[in-house]
Amino acid sequence: MRIPHKRQNGQVLIMVALSAVVLIASVGLAIDSALGYFVKAKLNAAVDSASLAAARGVTLGDTQAAQAANARQSAKEFFDINYPDKFLLSTPVLNPVGVTFDKGTVTIDVSATASLPVSLMGILGFKTLNVAAAAQTIRKDLDMVLVMDTSGSLVGNATAVRAAGISFLNKFNSTVDRVGLLHFASEAQIDLPIKPLNRGFDRATTTAKISNFAFVGGTNSSAGMFEARKQLKDIQQINRSSLRVIVFFSDGSPAAFSSYFPNSGSKCITAGGLATYPTLQSSPLVGLYAMNETNSVQAGDCAASKIAAIPPWYNAHNEFAQANDVTLREFPIVTNTPRVVTASIASAQVQWTNVHRASRNLAEAMAAKARQEGIFVFTLGMGASLITPEGPDNELGEDLLRCMANTSDAPMRCRKPTEPMGLYCYAATESDLSPCFTRLASAILRISK
Repeated sequence: MRIPHKRQNGQVLIMVALSAVVLIASVGLAIDSALGYFVKAKLNAAVDSASLAAARGVTLGDTQAAQAANARQSAKEFFDINYPDKFLLSTPVLNPVGVTFDKGTVTIDVSATASLPVSLMGILGFKTLNVAAAAQTIRKDLDMVLVMDTSGSLVGNATAVRAAGISFLNKFNSTVDRVGLLHFASEAQIDLPIKPLNRGFDRATTTAKISNFAFVGGTNSSAGMFEARKQLKDIQQINRSSLRVIVFFSDGSPAAFSSYFPNSGSKCITAGGLATYPTLQSSPLVGLYAMNETNSVQAGDCAASKIAAIPPWYNAHNEFAQANDVTLREFPIVTNTPRVVTASIASAQVQWTNVHRASRNLAEAMAAKARQEGIFVFTLGMGASLITPEGPDNELGEDLLRCMANTSDAPMRCRKPTEPMGLYCYAATESDLSPCFTRLASAILRISK
């Protein structure tokens, strides 16, 4: 039986119409899905940035209520910046930010939604497309020591260095994070000991101490590193935080180290000494030797005529470290690696070479020992001297700072992939100081998650 031609035409029209609806819906689905993908990616980025901003914001304030309020405000500000209203005609909504404090750990939950009108999918009855994103940042408890170089070469940058140090510590939570502060030049002085049991730190004290830094003396980096590591190491295992960090700032390569030296004839001066610099050391160390780059003798130094030799082991904190007790021999001075150092002071040039090499070896070895104990080392350098070849081996000071931090771009000889990897930031001028400190603070907050 033949089907009438008109009826066939009607069926074809119906099929074309149905196919058109499916085709349009498919095209609409593709277009709206693409738009939804872009909105989702933008929303994820905004939520992530808000979460990290909240982790920084929670460090401000002296009470948990104030800290939570600052975290929420920071989250909102960064969310608004990173997700502009009406992005691809969407409407974003930041949900209430959750801030939970629990035994030294702060958990921050950030979530948001965005709705956008659909295009061709409207023919299927859909009006809007909704996407969501969430992020959680957990700030673990932190033990950190800030080590500040206050040598005389920084006197022209004193105001900027003080401001950057204060700003850096303001990014951490004074009730949750446990922070110690010390500075070094010809010797090291602890300004705020890290708490061995309780959490937090006194923000007013750290601010006052940094504000009163005096910039004078040589660059005895090993003195600063030794005290920083000791501060963290002396905290009993049961009370240690899950994240331990040393932040080390300097403007040049070390050219000094402290020691009890074997004496030839009369002792080195015991009166005066570093008491000349009351901000550096309250009392002098017998046999303190702080060699500078021109070989001139500073106040408190041992005159070369009173030194028989360079000691075999670092003994600035115990003069018997070179004697019979091998447990005190932690850091060799006379060594073949990574730089050759001999005990000789046969001439001014030999003495200058040995002191410079030993100063670098000690700073590097102390940082390596800290990393082997699970401590992250972050370094910050400022000034042209760090990128200028110096010393007996024409080394770059920033290479030493990279070695201390164990960065991915450190010289191959000192790179240790199995040890904690820190961060080095170079500030060419004092205007780069605060951004560098902020970069280090952000990195510390990231690894505390």
